[in-house]
Amino acid sequence: MRPVLLDTGCIVALLDRSERHHRVCVSAAADLQAPLVTCEPVIAEACYLLRRLPAAVDAILQNVERGIFQIPLQLAAQAGAVRALLKKYARVPMDLADACLVHLAEELGTGEILTLDSDFQIYRWDRNRPFRFLVDL
Repeated sequence: MRPVLLDTGCIVALLDRSERHHRVCVSAAADLQAPLVTCEPVIAEACYLLRRLPAAVDAILQNVERGIFQIPLQLAAQAGAVRALLKKYARVPMDLADACLVHLAEELGTGEILTLDSDFQIYRWDRNRPFRFLVDL
């Protein structure tokens, strides 16, 4: 089973009931049986955005600790590839978290993603493959 990429906005929406996309993200995540993969920059962004909800930050870290949010990317080993993506999409502009997720898509052979970020409509993985959004907005 191919993993599903997990972006910051969906983590925030899953854990913050007041977020306008909370219900649609909960529904999309509930339908999944595939592993959820992400990267440390996504975890850092989500923790920062949810810093006023300490229970949410704790839930993020628990999900990492339990392997629910898997983090297969080691940035030190992949920094060159991530830098290349940041240069390629500099006009979007692409941030570090997005570059890491695009690189993960290429490494893991999957374009399925839980995201609220429309930039993923522009990004391509495996040279020219579009991402498949699992959240219907």
